[in-house]
Amino acid sequence: MKHLRMEPKRKNIGEILKHPIVQELGQLFKRADKQLYLVGGSVRDALLGEFHKDFDFATDATPGESAQIVKKWASNLWLIGARFGTVALTKGETKIEITTFRSEIYPEDTRHPQVRFSKDIMTDLSRRDFTINALAIKVPEGELLDPFGGQADLEEKILRTPLKPERSFTDDPLRMLRVVRFVATLGLRVSPEVKEAIKTHHSTLSIVSKERIRDEFSRTITGAHPVRALRLMMSTHLADEVIPELKSLKIMQDPDYHHKDVLEHTFMVVQRVKPDLALRLAAILHDLGKPKAKRVIDGRVTFYNHDLIGAKMAEKRLRELRYPLQLIEEAVKLIALHMRAYTYYLGWTDKAVRKYIRDAGGLSPKLHALIRADCTSLNPMRVKKALAMLDELEARIKELEAKEESAKIRPPLDGHEVMAFLSISPGPLVGEALNLLLESKLEGTISTKEEARELLKKWAAEKGLLK
Repeated sequence: MKHLRMEPKRKNIGEILKHPIVQELGQLFKRADKQLYLVGGSVRDALLGEFHKDFDFATDATPGESAQIVKKWASNLWLIGARFGTVALTKGETKIEITTFRSEIYPEDTRHPQVRFSKDIMTDLSRRDFTINALAIKVPEGELLDPFGGQADLEEKILRTPLKPERSFTDDPLRMLRVVRFVATLGLRVSPEVKEAIKTHHSTLSIVSKERIRDEFSRTITGAHPVRALRLMMSTHLADEVIPELKSLKIMQDPDYHHKDVLEHTFMVVQRVKPDLALRLAAILHDLGKPKAKRVIDGRVTFYNHDLIGAKMAEKRLRELRYPLQLIEEAVKLIALHMRAYTYYLGWTDKAVRKYIRDAGGLSPKLHALIRADCTSLNPMRVKKALAMLDELEARIKELEAKEESAKIRPPLDGHEVMAFLSISPGPLVGEALNLLLESKLEGTISTKEEARELLKKWAAEKGLLK
Protein backbone atom coordinates (compact mmCIF):
# COMPACT_ATOMS: atom_id res chain seq x y z
CA MET A 1 0.00 0.00 0.00
CA LYS A 2 1.22 3.52 -0.77
CA HIS A 3 1.99 5.70 2.22
CA LEU A 4 -0.16 8.81 2.20
CA ARG A 5 2.27 11.47 3.44
CA MET A 6 0.74 14.91 3.46
CA GLU A 7 3.34 16.96 5.34
CA PRO A 8 5.76 17.58 2.46
CA LYS A 9 3.08 18.32 -0.15
CA ARG A 10 4.24 21.88 -0.87
CA LYS A 11 7.81 20.67 -1.19
CA ASN A 12 6.68 17.91 -3.53
CA ILE A 13 4.79 20.37 -5.71
CA GLY A 14 7.95 22.44 -5.86
CA GLU A 15 9.91 19.38 -6.96
CA ILE A 16 7.57 18.54 -9.83
CA LEU A 17 7.56 22.18 -10.97
CA LYS A 18 11.35 21.99 -11.32
CA HIS A 19 11.07 19.27 -13.93
CA PRO A 20 12.46 20.65 -17.24
CA ILE A 21 9.47 19.43 -19.25
CA VAL A 22 6.99 21.08 -16.88
CA GLN A 23 8.98 24.33 -16.93
CA GLU A 24 9.45 24.40 -20.70
CA LEU A 25 5.83 23.57 -21.53
CA GLY A 26 4.62 26.13 -19.02
CA GLN A 27 6.66 28.87 -20.70
CA LEU A 28 5.55 27.82 -24.19
CA PHE A 29 1.86 28.09 -23.29
CA LYS A 30 2.38 31.28 -21.31
CA ARG A 31 4.00 32.96 -24.33
CA ALA A 32 1.01 31.82 -26.40
CA ASP A 33 -1.30 33.41 -23.80
CA LYS A 34 -2.87 30.04 -23.00
CA GLN A 35 -3.52 28.43 -19.64
CA LEU A 36 -1.75 25.20 -18.77
CA TYR A 37 -2.29 22.95 -15.75
CA LEU A 38 -0.65 19.76 -14.62
CA VAL A 39 -3.58 17.52 -13.70
CA GLY A 40 -4.76 14.13 -12.49
CA GLY A 41 -2.49 11.35 -11.30
CA SER A 42 0.67 13.40 -11.71
CA VAL A 43 -0.57 15.86 -9.08
CA ARG A 44 -2.11 13.21 -6.83
CA ASP A 45 1.05 11.15 -6.72
CA ALA A 46 3.23 14.22 -6.21
CA LEU A 47 1.22 14.89 -3.05
CA LEU A 48 1.98 11.29 -2.05
CA GLY A 49 5.70 11.88 -2.55
CA GLU A 50 5.85 9.90 -5.80
CA PHE A 51 6.58 11.21 -9.27
CA HIS A 52 5.39 10.06 -12.68
CA LYS A 53 7.70 9.61 -15.64
CA ASP A 54 4.86 10.79 -17.88
CA PHE A 55 2.65 13.89 -17.59
CA ASP A 56 -0.96 14.89 -18.20
CA PHE A 57 -1.85 18.53 -18.80
CA ALA A 58 -5.08 20.44 -19.30
CA THR A 59 -5.41 23.70 -21.22
CA ASP A 60 -7.91 26.19 -22.59
CA ALA A 61 -6.18 25.89 -25.98
CA THR A 62 -7.93 23.86 -28.66
CA PRO A 63 -6.16 20.71 -29.88
CA GLY A 64 -5.08 22.56 -33.00
CA GLU A 65 -3.67 25.44 -30.97
CA SER A 66 -1.84 23.05 -28.63
CA ALA A 67 -0.30 21.27 -31.61
CA GLN A 68 0.95 24.59 -33.01
CA ILE A 69 2.46 25.55 -29.63
CA VAL A 70 4.45 22.32 -29.18
CA LYS A 71 5.19 21.14 -32.73
CA LYS A 72 8.76 22.52 -32.85
CA TRP A 73 9.48 21.56 -29.24
CA ALA A 74 8.15 17.99 -29.25
CA SER A 75 10.19 14.98 -30.34
CA ASN A 76 7.05 13.35 -31.77
CA LEU A 77 3.46 14.54 -32.10
CA TRP A 78 0.17 12.66 -32.64
CA LEU A 79 -3.26 14.13 -33.30
CA ILE A 80 -5.15 10.84 -33.37
CA GLY A 81 -7.01 11.80 -30.17
CA ALA A 82 -7.66 15.38 -31.23
CA ARG A 83 -11.40 14.83 -31.72
CA PHE A 84 -11.55 13.96 -28.02
CA GLY A 85 -9.48 17.04 -27.20
CA THR A 86 -6.13 15.32 -26.65
CA VAL A 87 -2.78 15.98 -28.27
CA ALA A 88 -0.19 13.29 -27.54
CA LEU A 89 3.52 13.87 -27.80
CA THR A 90 6.90 12.79 -26.56
CA LYS A 91 9.86 14.82 -25.42
CA GLY A 92 12.81 12.48 -25.42
CA GLU A 93 11.58 9.40 -23.56
CA THR A 94 8.78 11.20 -21.73
CA LYS A 95 5.16 10.74 -22.83
CA ILE A 96 2.87 13.75 -22.56
CA GLU A 97 -0.83 14.32 -23.13
CA ILE A 98 -2.33 17.80 -23.38
CA THR A 99 -6.12 17.89 -23.29
CA THR A 100 -8.45 20.81 -23.83
CA PHE A 101 -10.68 21.57 -20.82
CA ARG A 102 -13.64 19.27 -21.30
CA SER A 103 -16.41 17.16 -19.90
CA GLU A 104 -17.42 13.68 -21.07
CA ILE A 105 -20.80 12.05 -20.95
CA TYR A 106 -22.13 8.73 -22.19
CA PRO A 107 -25.51 9.16 -23.89
CA GLU A 108 -27.85 6.32 -23.01
CA ASP A 109 -27.11 2.98 -24.71
CA THR A 110 -23.83 4.03 -26.34
CA ARG A 111 -20.25 2.99 -25.73
CA HIS A 112 -18.74 6.16 -27.16
CA PRO A 113 -18.41 9.33 -25.09
CA GLN A 114 -19.58 12.68 -26.38
CA VAL A 115 -16.93 15.28 -25.68
CA ARG A 116 -17.73 18.87 -24.85
CA PHE A 117 -14.96 21.46 -24.56
CA SER A 118 -14.83 24.18 -21.93
CA LYS A 119 -12.74 27.30 -21.26
CA ASP A 120 -12.87 26.82 -17.49
CA ILE A 121 -10.45 24.65 -15.49
CA MET A 122 -12.96 24.43 -12.63
CA THR A 123 -15.57 22.91 -14.92
CA ASP A 124 -12.95 20.49 -16.20
CA LEU A 125 -11.99 19.45 -12.66
CA SER A 126 -15.62 19.06 -11.65
CA ARG A 127 -16.06 16.37 -14.32
CA ARG A 128 -13.08 14.33 -13.16
CA ASP A 129 -13.71 10.91 -11.64
CA PHE A 130 -12.65 11.48 -8.00
CA THR A 131 -11.70 14.36 -5.76
CA ILE A 132 -8.16 12.97 -5.42
CA ASN A 133 -7.83 13.37 -9.20
CA ALA A 134 -9.62 16.74 -9.35
CA LEU A 135 -6.38 18.53 -8.48
CA ALA A 136 -4.41 20.84 -10.73
CA ILE A 137 -1.17 22.81 -10.60
CA LYS A 138 -0.98 25.89 -12.77
CA VAL A 139 2.30 26.04 -14.64
CA PRO A 140 4.66 27.72 -14.60
CA GLU A 141 3.23 29.71 -11.66
CA GLY A 142 2.78 26.71 -9.31
CA GLU A 143 -0.68 27.55 -7.94
CA LEU A 144 -2.41 24.42 -6.58
CA LEU A 145 -6.14 24.14 -7.28
CA ASP A 146 -8.11 21.84 -5.00
CA PRO A 147 -11.76 22.90 -5.31
CA PHE A 148 -13.24 19.61 -4.01
CA GLY A 149 -11.02 18.71 -1.07
CA GLY A 150 -8.88 16.10 -2.79
CA GLN A 151 -5.92 16.67 -0.45
CA ALA A 152 -8.04 16.05 2.61
CA ASP A 153 -9.51 12.91 1.03
CA LEU A 154 -6.02 11.62 0.33
CA GLU A 155 -5.10 12.21 3.94
CA GLU A 156 -8.25 10.45 5.14
CA LYS A 157 -7.79 7.67 2.57
CA ILE A 158 -11.33 8.02 1.25
CA LEU A 159 -12.70 8.00 -2.27
CA ARG A 160 -15.36 10.56 -3.18
CA THR A 161 -16.54 12.15 -6.44
CA PRO A 162 -16.43 15.91 -7.14
CA LEU A 163 -20.11 16.01 -8.09
CA LYS A 164 -22.84 13.66 -6.93
CA PRO A 165 -21.64 10.10 -7.63
CA GLU A 166 -24.81 9.33 -9.60
CA ARG A 167 -23.91 12.08 -12.06
CA SER A 168 -20.26 11.03 -12.19
CA PHE A 169 -21.13 7.41 -12.96
CA THR A 170 -23.72 8.44 -15.52
CA ASP A 171 -21.10 10.55 -17.29
CA ASP A 172 -18.81 7.50 -17.50
CA PRO A 173 -19.92 4.16 -16.00
CA LEU A 174 -16.35 2.85 -16.14
CA ARG A 175 -15.66 5.08 -13.15
CA MET A 176 -17.39 2.48 -10.99
CA LEU A 177 -14.60 0.06 -11.86
CA ARG A 178 -12.04 2.78 -11.24
CA VAL A 179 -13.42 2.95 -7.70
CA VAL A 180 -12.47 -0.65 -7.04
CA ARG A 181 -9.17 -0.17 -8.83
CA PHE A 182 -8.18 2.62 -6.43
CA VAL A 183 -9.31 0.47 -3.52
CA ALA A 184 -6.98 -2.28 -4.79
CA THR A 185 -3.99 -0.11 -5.66
CA LEU A 186 -4.08 2.66 -3.04
CA GLY A 187 -5.93 0.85 -0.26
CA LEU A 188 -8.57 3.59 -0.04
CA ARG A 189 -12.00 3.19 1.49
CA VAL A 190 -15.15 4.27 -0.30
CA SER A 191 -17.64 6.87 0.87
CA PRO A 192 -21.15 5.51 1.60
CA GLU A 193 -22.60 7.73 -1.13
CA VAL A 194 -20.26 6.28 -3.75
CA LYS A 195 -20.98 2.73 -2.66
CA GLU A 196 -24.74 3.26 -2.83
CA ALA A 197 -24.46 4.84 -6.26
CA ILE A 198 -22.58 1.82 -7.57
CA LYS A 199 -25.31 -0.46 -6.22
CA THR A 200 -27.90 1.61 -8.06
CA HIS A 201 -26.07 2.07 -11.36
CA HIS A 202 -23.88 -1.05 -11.70
CA SER A 203 -25.88 -2.32 -14.70
CA THR A 204 -24.93 0.76 -16.76
CA LEU A 205 -21.42 -0.69 -17.04
CA SER A 206 -22.86 -2.76 -19.89
CA ILE A 207 -22.59 0.23 -22.26
CA VAL A 208 -18.81 0.37 -21.78
CA SER A 209 -16.59 -1.60 -24.15
CA LYS A 210 -15.28 -4.96 -22.94
CA GLU A 211 -11.73 -3.82 -23.61
CA ARG A 212 -12.00 -0.87 -21.20
CA ILE A 213 -13.63 -3.08 -18.58
CA ARG A 214 -10.89 -5.68 -19.03
CA ASP A 215 -8.09 -3.15 -18.59
CA GLU A 216 -9.56 -1.70 -15.38
CA PHE A 217 -10.25 -5.15 -13.97
CA SER A 218 -6.69 -6.28 -14.74
CA ARG A 219 -5.23 -3.29 -12.91
CA THR A 220 -7.57 -4.02 -10.01
CA ILE A 221 -6.69 -7.66 -9.47
CA THR A 222 -2.95 -7.05 -9.78
CA GLY A 223 -3.09 -4.37 -7.08
CA ALA A 224 -1.83 -4.78 -3.53
CA HIS A 225 -5.34 -5.23 -2.11
CA PRO A 226 -7.27 -7.32 -4.66
CA VAL A 227 -9.54 -9.00 -2.12
CA ARG A 228 -10.69 -5.69 -0.66
CA ALA A 229 -11.64 -4.62 -4.18
CA LEU A 230 -13.34 -7.92 -5.00
CA ARG A 231 -15.43 -7.74 -1.83
CA LEU A 232 -16.57 -4.28 -2.88
CA MET A 233 -17.46 -5.59 -6.33
CA MET A 234 -19.54 -8.36 -4.77
CA SER A 235 -21.33 -6.16 -2.23
CA THR A 236 -22.28 -3.56 -4.88
CA HIS A 237 -23.19 -6.19 -7.54
CA LEU A 238 -20.55 -4.75 -9.83
CA ALA A 239 -19.07 -8.25 -10.11
CA ASP A 240 -22.28 -9.31 -11.89
CA GLU A 241 -21.23 -7.10 -14.81
CA VAL A 242 -17.67 -8.48 -15.00
CA ILE A 243 -17.61 -12.07 -13.69
CA PRO A 244 -21.22 -12.97 -12.90
CA GLU A 245 -20.23 -16.57 -12.10
CA LEU A 246 -18.66 -15.46 -8.81
CA LYS A 247 -22.03 -15.08 -7.10
CA SER A 248 -22.63 -18.83 -7.45
CA LEU A 249 -19.51 -19.41 -5.32
CA LYS A 250 -21.01 -17.30 -2.55
CA ILE A 251 -23.77 -19.83 -1.94
CA MET A 252 -21.59 -22.89 -2.53
CA GLN A 253 -20.45 -24.45 0.74
CA ASP A 254 -17.39 -26.68 0.85
CA PRO A 255 -16.79 -28.67 4.05
CA ASP A 256 -13.05 -28.91 3.38
CA TYR A 257 -12.42 -25.22 3.93
CA HIS A 258 -12.29 -23.02 7.01
CA HIS A 259 -14.76 -20.72 5.30
CA LYS A 260 -18.52 -20.87 4.92
CA ASP A 261 -18.39 -20.71 1.15
CA VAL A 262 -16.14 -21.26 -1.83
CA LEU A 263 -15.95 -17.53 -2.53
CA GLU A 264 -14.15 -16.89 0.76
CA HIS A 265 -11.69 -19.64 -0.13
CA THR A 266 -11.22 -18.03 -3.55
CA PHE A 267 -10.44 -14.68 -1.94
CA MET A 268 -7.78 -16.30 0.21
CA VAL A 269 -6.16 -17.94 -2.83
CA VAL A 270 -6.14 -14.63 -4.74
CA GLN A 271 -4.38 -12.82 -1.89
CA ARG A 272 -1.81 -15.59 -1.55
CA VAL A 273 -0.51 -15.53 -5.13
CA LYS A 274 1.82 -12.89 -6.50
CA PRO A 275 0.37 -10.06 -8.66
CA ASP A 276 0.94 -11.81 -11.97
CA LEU A 277 -2.11 -11.24 -14.19
CA ALA A 278 -2.49 -14.82 -15.48
CA LEU A 279 -1.95 -16.22 -12.00
CA ARG A 280 -4.42 -13.83 -10.37
CA LEU A 281 -7.03 -14.57 -13.05
CA ALA A 282 -6.53 -18.30 -12.51
CA ALA A 283 -6.86 -17.83 -8.75
CA ILE A 284 -10.14 -15.93 -9.11
CA LEU A 285 -11.60 -18.45 -11.56
CA HIS A 286 -10.07 -21.74 -10.42
CA ASP A 287 -13.19 -23.02 -8.63
CA LEU A 288 -15.83 -21.76 -11.07
CA GLY A 289 -16.71 -25.35 -11.94
CA LYS A 290 -17.62 -26.41 -8.40
CA PRO A 291 -21.33 -25.51 -8.51
CA LYS A 292 -21.79 -27.59 -11.68
CA ALA A 293 -19.57 -30.43 -10.46
CA LYS A 294 -21.08 -30.76 -6.97
CA ARG A 295 -22.32 -34.24 -6.09
CA VAL A 296 -23.30 -35.87 -2.80
CA ILE A 297 -22.10 -39.48 -2.67
CA ASP A 298 -22.81 -41.50 0.49
CA GLY A 299 -23.38 -38.28 2.35
CA ARG A 300 -20.04 -36.81 1.24
CA VAL A 301 -19.81 -33.70 -0.95
CA THR A 302 -17.56 -34.11 -3.98
CA PHE A 303 -16.49 -31.84 -6.83
CA TYR A 304 -14.98 -34.31 -9.29
CA ASN A 305 -13.77 -32.70 -12.55
CA HIS A 306 -14.50 -29.18 -11.31
CA ASP A 307 -11.05 -28.24 -12.61
CA LEU A 308 -11.89 -29.21 -16.20
CA ILE A 309 -15.42 -27.80 -16.02
CA GLY A 310 -14.07 -24.58 -14.52
CA ALA A 311 -11.38 -24.28 -17.18
CA LYS A 312 -14.02 -24.24 -19.92
CA MET A 313 -16.12 -21.69 -18.01
CA ALA A 314 -13.05 -19.52 -17.41
CA GLU A 315 -12.10 -19.60 -21.08
CA LYS A 316 -15.57 -18.45 -22.08
CA ARG A 317 -15.54 -15.60 -19.56
CA LEU A 318 -12.02 -14.42 -20.46
CA ARG A 319 -12.86 -14.47 -24.16
CA GLU A 320 -15.91 -12.33 -23.50
CA LEU A 321 -13.67 -9.87 -21.67
CA ARG A 322 -11.43 -9.76 -24.77
CA TYR A 323 -8.26 -10.94 -23.06
CA PRO A 324 -5.38 -11.84 -25.41
CA LEU A 325 -5.43 -15.48 -26.50
CA GLN A 326 -2.01 -16.27 -25.05
CA LEU A 327 -3.06 -14.98 -21.63
CA ILE A 328 -6.33 -16.93 -21.83
CA GLU A 329 -4.45 -20.12 -22.68
CA GLU A 330 -2.10 -19.61 -19.75
CA ALA A 331 -4.84 -18.95 -17.19
CA VAL A 332 -7.04 -21.77 -18.49
CA LYS A 333 -4.16 -24.26 -18.38
CA LEU A 334 -3.41 -23.31 -14.78
CA ILE A 335 -7.04 -23.94 -13.86
CA ALA A 336 -7.27 -27.22 -15.79
CA LEU A 337 -4.11 -28.58 -14.14
CA HIS A 338 -4.48 -27.27 -10.59
CA MET A 339 -5.83 -30.61 -9.28
CA ARG A 340 -3.57 -32.90 -11.32
CA ALA A 341 -0.70 -32.97 -8.81
CA TYR A 342 -2.93 -34.50 -6.13
CA THR A 343 -3.01 -37.78 -8.06
CA TYR A 344 0.73 -38.06 -7.34
CA TYR A 345 -0.41 -39.88 -4.19
CA LEU A 346 -1.33 -42.82 -6.43
CA GLY A 347 2.31 -43.32 -7.39
CA TRP A 348 3.55 -41.78 -10.60
CA THR A 349 6.05 -43.47 -12.90
CA ASP A 350 8.80 -41.41 -14.48
CA LYS A 351 6.68 -41.41 -17.61
CA ALA A 352 3.75 -39.87 -15.70
CA VAL A 353 6.00 -37.17 -14.23
CA ARG A 354 7.35 -36.36 -17.68
CA LYS A 355 3.80 -36.09 -19.04
CA TYR A 356 2.92 -33.69 -16.21
CA ILE A 357 5.97 -31.57 -17.04
CA ARG A 358 5.07 -31.60 -20.73
CA ASP A 359 1.43 -30.67 -20.10
CA ALA A 360 2.41 -27.81 -17.79
CA GLY A 361 4.94 -26.53 -20.30
CA GLY A 362 6.77 -23.57 -18.81
CA LEU A 363 3.97 -22.91 -16.32
CA SER A 364 5.14 -25.26 -13.56
CA PRO A 365 6.30 -22.46 -11.19
CA LYS A 366 2.98 -20.60 -11.53
CA LEU A 367 0.99 -23.84 -11.35
CA HIS A 368 2.68 -24.89 -8.13
CA ALA A 369 2.22 -21.39 -6.69
CA LEU A 370 -1.51 -21.74 -7.38
CA ILE A 371 -1.64 -25.22 -5.86
CA ARG A 372 0.14 -24.04 -2.70
CA ALA A 373 -2.19 -21.06 -2.38
CA ASP A 374 -5.15 -23.41 -2.85
CA CYS A 375 -4.22 -25.47 0.22
CA THR A 376 -6.66 -23.98 2.77
CA SER A 377 -8.25 -27.15 4.17
CA LEU A 378 -10.00 -27.20 7.54
CA ASN A 379 -7.67 -30.06 8.49
CA PRO A 380 -4.09 -28.81 9.20
CA MET A 381 -2.66 -32.28 8.67
CA ARG A 382 -4.27 -32.42 5.27
CA VAL A 383 -2.61 -29.14 4.31
CA LYS A 384 0.75 -30.36 5.62
CA LYS A 385 0.43 -33.61 3.67
CA ALA A 386 -0.52 -31.81 0.46
CA LEU A 387 2.41 -29.39 0.71
CA ALA A 388 4.81 -32.25 1.46
CA MET A 389 3.51 -34.09 -1.59
CA LEU A 390 4.13 -31.05 -3.75
CA ASP A 391 7.65 -30.69 -2.33
CA GLU A 392 8.33 -34.31 -3.22
CA LEU A 393 6.93 -33.87 -6.72
CA GLU A 394 9.06 -30.78 -7.33
CA ALA A 395 12.17 -32.64 -6.14
CA ARG A 396 11.32 -35.54 -8.47
CA ILE A 397 10.87 -33.13 -11.39
CA LYS A 398 14.28 -31.55 -10.71
CA GLU A 399 15.88 -34.98 -10.51
CA LEU A 400 14.38 -36.11 -13.81
CA GLU A 401 15.30 -32.86 -15.53
CA ALA A 402 18.87 -33.19 -14.29
CA LYS A 403 19.07 -36.75 -15.64
CA GLU A 404 17.67 -35.69 -18.98
CA GLU A 405 20.13 -32.81 -19.21
CA SER A 406 22.95 -35.23 -18.44
CA ALA A 407 21.63 -37.59 -21.10
CA LYS A 408 21.96 -34.84 -23.68
CA ILE A 409 25.69 -34.52 -23.00
CA ARG A 410 27.86 -36.42 -25.49
CA PRO A 411 31.61 -37.11 -25.41
CA PRO A 412 33.68 -34.97 -27.81
CA LEU A 413 34.48 -38.03 -29.97
CA ASP A 414 32.04 -40.66 -31.24
CA GLY A 415 32.75 -44.40 -31.54
CA HIS A 416 34.07 -44.22 -35.10
CA GLU A 417 36.49 -41.45 -34.17
CA VAL A 418 37.71 -43.42 -31.14
CA MET A 419 38.33 -46.55 -33.23
CA ALA A 420 40.18 -44.56 -35.92
CA PHE A 421 42.35 -42.72 -33.40
CA LEU A 422 43.26 -45.84 -31.42
CA SER A 423 43.32 -48.16 -34.44
CA ILE A 424 41.02 -50.65 -32.71
CA SER A 425 38.06 -52.70 -33.89
CA PRO A 426 34.49 -52.61 -32.51
CA GLY A 427 34.25 -54.19 -29.08
CA PRO A 428 34.21 -53.56 -25.31
CA LEU A 429 37.25 -51.29 -25.46
CA VAL A 430 35.34 -48.77 -27.57
CA GLY A 431 32.57 -48.59 -24.98
CA GLU A 432 35.12 -48.25 -22.18
CA ALA A 433 36.84 -45.40 -24.00
CA LEU A 434 33.54 -43.60 -24.64
CA ASN A 435 32.54 -43.90 -20.98
CA LEU A 436 35.87 -42.40 -19.96
CA LEU A 437 35.35 -39.47 -22.30
CA LEU A 438 31.74 -38.94 -21.14
CA GLU A 439 32.67 -38.97 -17.44
CA SER A 440 35.50 -36.53 -18.10
CA LYS A 441 33.14 -34.27 -20.06
CA LEU A 442 30.60 -34.33 -17.18
CA GLU A 443 33.38 -33.53 -14.70
CA GLY A 444 34.50 -30.65 -16.90
CA THR A 445 38.07 -31.89 -17.33
CA ILE A 446 37.73 -32.04 -21.12
CA SER A 447 35.57 -30.20 -23.63
CA THR A 448 37.28 -30.28 -27.05
CA LYS A 449 38.20 -33.09 -29.45
CA GLU A 450 41.90 -32.32 -28.96
CA GLU A 451 41.61 -32.68 -25.19
CA ALA A 452 39.71 -35.94 -25.72
CA ARG A 453 42.51 -37.33 -27.91
CA GLU A 454 45.16 -36.39 -25.34
CA LEU A 455 43.17 -38.19 -22.65
CA LEU A 456 42.77 -41.26 -24.87
CA LYS A 457 46.54 -41.31 -25.48
CA LYS A 458 47.24 -41.57 -21.76
CA TRP A 459 44.46 -44.11 -21.26
CA ALA A 460 45.63 -46.23 -24.19
CA ALA A 461 49.23 -46.10 -22.94
CA GLU A 462 48.12 -47.40 -19.56
CA LYS A 463 46.19 -50.16 -21.30
CA GLY A 464 49.16 -51.03 -23.50
CA LEU A 465 47.18 -50.32 -26.62
CA LEU A 466 49.64 -47.97 -28.31
CA LYS A 467 52.01 -49.54 -30.79
